[in-house]
Amino acid sequence: MKGRVVSNAGPIIALSSIERVNILRELFEEVIVPEDVHFEVIHGGKSYAGLESYLNAKWIRVVSPSTPIDPLLGTLVGKGEASVIHLAREGRADLALIDEKKARKIARKIYGIRVIGSVRVLVEAKHRGFVSSVRVALEEMRLAGYWVHDDIVRAALKQAKEE
Repeated sequence: MKGRVVSNAGPIIALSSIERVNILRELFEEVIVPEDVHFEVIHGGKSYAGLESYLNAKWIRVVSPSTPIDPLLGTLVGKGEASVIHLAREGRADLALIDEKKARKIARKIYGIRVIGSVRVLVEAKHRGFVSSVRVALEEMRLAGYWVHDDIVRAALKQAKEE
């Protein structure tokens, strides 16, 4: 999964809340967060989940778009998702890390961007030996307040051979 990834707040918060944000460093050559997403993470999201872990991840690069974000995109998805999609379109990353379903669909279908989610990151981390159990990591994420649909959990456990 090497390459550059640009991440939205949800996956950063989810992985940080279970003290596993460093998985991103292991899986990718570069991890980029748009300024809008950085602002969202440091100003709490829902409950400041994982804030300390995120702030200690000095290897995450915070960047601003070099061109204005398409106003239409900003009406379709939130500010953070729009920034992630825009940076990926600018060629700043090889793929986007987004959990929100609508934003993922728009990134893929309208803009042709490769997209993964935080659960896929956990599965890949298991395959590479960075986590021992996807099930435990997902349970911890849920306990920390991060919602993951049961169908996604089942699919992930199957891919991780933990069903």
